[in-house]
Amino acid sequence: MLAAIPRVAANPWVVPGTKPGARLSSIFEPWARVRARAGLEDVRIHDLRHSYASRALALGESLPVIAKLLGHAQIQTTARYTHLTRNAVKNAATRVADDIAQDLFLQDTASRTRNRVEASALAQA
Repeated sequence: MLAAIPRVAANPWVVPGTKPGARLSSIFEPWARVRARAGLEDVRIHDLRHSYASRALALGESLPVIAKLLGHAQIQTTARYTHLTRNAVKNAATRVADDIAQDLFLQDTASRTRNRVEASALAQA
């Protein structure tokens, strides 16, 4: 991908700045052009970080992993970035409840099977 970026002669930087031999020092002007071209005038780069973190959380990534992805030293900072949707919370609650119900069903099934085996053994005795 980097090889496909056009190079500026006598500038060692992958993303050159406006001055000869300088690197891009601010992304605000290019970002404003990108937003205008995409029709997203009110989207900030910071908004994209929040969306990225929330998407990672929705995909099941843990807060420590997301913190590393965002370069956060404190998980509390990451927790503010990750916005849980009501659906995500509801889905998590359903998964936990279903798992508990399955355990209860398996225990109940095992208990009934044990009772049948014991009853059969008593009947044969």
